[in-house]
Amino acid sequence: MTQHKIVRVRDVMANSYVMVDGITTVKEGIRLARINVVKALVVNKRNDDDEYGIVLMNDVAKKVLAQNRSIERTNIYEIMTKPALSVDPEMNVKYCARLFERFGVSRAPVIEKGKIIGMVSYNNIVVNGMALDA
Repeated sequence: MTQHKIVRVRDVMANSYVMVDGITTVKEGIRLARINVVKALVVNKRNDDDEYGIVLMNDVAKKVLAQNRSIERTNIYEIMTKPALSVDPEMNVKYCARLFERFGVSRAPVIEKGKIIGMVSYNNIVVNGMALDA
């Protein structure tokens, strides 16, 4: 029986992410996502008792563009998912993939000691994880 190296979320996650405030407009959020080449925006906590939110670019397409809403007058908080499903950096990527499947998400913030340290997606798991396991 072959022993596989355990690949952790920390090993495959992207270290880049964009943090925005909930009152940021969708137009500004799209601009920030484009400049930083990210597919999701993390919505910052309002205080220590709050939780992080997340907005994917497909949320913009479904909840703003498809409903003919204005990107200038729609705020991020109106379309975000909160609380964002998050993962621990020490989680085995196979369990991360199972978690994504179970909850129907494709990416999540990676949180360590209450702070976001990166983002992980199916793409990170497959492309980066399989290369580490090979």
